[in-house]
Amino acid sequence: MANKVVLAYSGGLDTSVAIRWLNETYGLETIALTIDVGAEKDISVVAEKARAIGALKAVTVDARQDFLQYFVWPALQANALYEGVYPLATALARPLIAKLLVDVARQEGAIAVAHGFTGKGNDQVRFDVSIMALAPDLKIIAPVREWKMTRDAEIEYAAAHGIPVAATSASPYSVDANLWGRSVEAGVLEDPWAEPPADVWDWTANPDAASEPTELTISFEQGVPVALDGEALDPVTLVQRLNALAGAQGIGRIDMIENRLVGIKSREVYEAPAATTLLAAHKAIESLTLSRDQSRVKEGLASEYARLIYNGQWYTALHADLLAFIHSSQRFVTGEARLKLYRGQATVVGRRAPHSLYQHALATYDRGDAFNHDAALGFIALWGLPVKTQAQTQLLAGQPGAQAMAQLTGGAPIAAPSAPATPATPTEQPLAEASAH
Repeated sequence: MANKVVLAYSGGLDTSVAIRWLNETYGLETIALTIDVGAEKDISVVAEKARAIGALKAVTVDARQDFLQYFVWPALQANALYEGVYPLATALARPLIAKLLVDVARQEGAIAVAHGFTGKGNDQVRFDVSIMALAPDLKIIAPVREWKMTRDAEIEYAAAHGIPVAATSASPYSVDANLWGRSVEAGVLEDPWAEPPADVWDWTANPDAASEPTELTISFEQGVPVALDGEALDPVTLVQRLNALAGAQGIGRIDMIENRLVGIKSREVYEAPAATTLLAAHKAIESLTLSRDQSRVKEGLASEYARLIYNGQWYTALHADLLAFIHSSQRFVTGEARLKLYRGQATVVGRRAPHSLYQHALATYDRGDAFNHDAALGFIALWGLPVKTQAQTQLLAGQPGAQAMAQLTGGAPIAAPSAPATPATPTEQPLAEASAH
């Protein structure tokens, strides 16, 4: 019996051609693995197509729940945004798919796994590195990276081998989607000066078309969303509902120039209605429940966590270390955020939490003010003591005032503005003339 390879199969042109190519090139029988992470495809139809093309076996997995619980929620708890913008939808799905590839390979006794990514993008790195961490003994095959066929050549190959493919007048865009977001690239989008055409957007309505705002309340428990408008929902339903509600208001459109891991800049367009809304709501709860120092440290680690996800380092010791901090930081991030969704914006208009560090008696300037104003004098004296000491002993010592000011400000001496000259009165004129002599 021939050796087997498990192929991450999407049903598209690349992976459909790969089923036959793997057999011709490596003599391997293909087990097609199709995973549902919310791409809105009927995976049973995709599996049937794989079998029709010649796959030895077609396996399907509904991984939507696991995707949100074990991959998306930690990123949400971290407030992870790559380069401060991208919610990492595609990047978060790759380590899950890689793990399932390895799991099926072990179950089926396969010697290799395969995927349909090119040699130019980030996903090849995410897949290969994840598989190397989970199963270093498995061979990794990337047919598209190896065969270097153009799209037209792939279509000709498919026709010659009786492989059913979609119409050749394909969309000019490359699209990837899951529950957390939709990514679009290629076509006219490769010109960074060109505005994205209307047909790029699929999940989001024109933000200017909304006539009335939508208000909703999102409930969190330890940093994880659990209810919408008081109704407890499973993760998949909650995200699907938010994608619809926020998408109808045009929320979650992202157009960015992105620094890819492989060293090039790429123009990327994303739609992430639920992600954008949930990140805003989560940050609102954190603003009540995290201390100033926790927030400061966590903000820096959020950028590191986003880079780690983007760069395909999910299965690393560093990820385990960062995740431990993130989970610890969410112990008291429980509460509700009220948002107004309108014309492309998800605006927090209210927030509350049972363990809130916001205390009205300390914050108010009205009656009931419990803040000790007298304590401020001692605090200021101690807080400013090192500043005062260094200024007196180093920065101001033995220097004229203007030079000292220049040293403190890092520039040229700052002079006080000259007072405008005022004409002397007649009675003052003799004195002025006398003083000139």
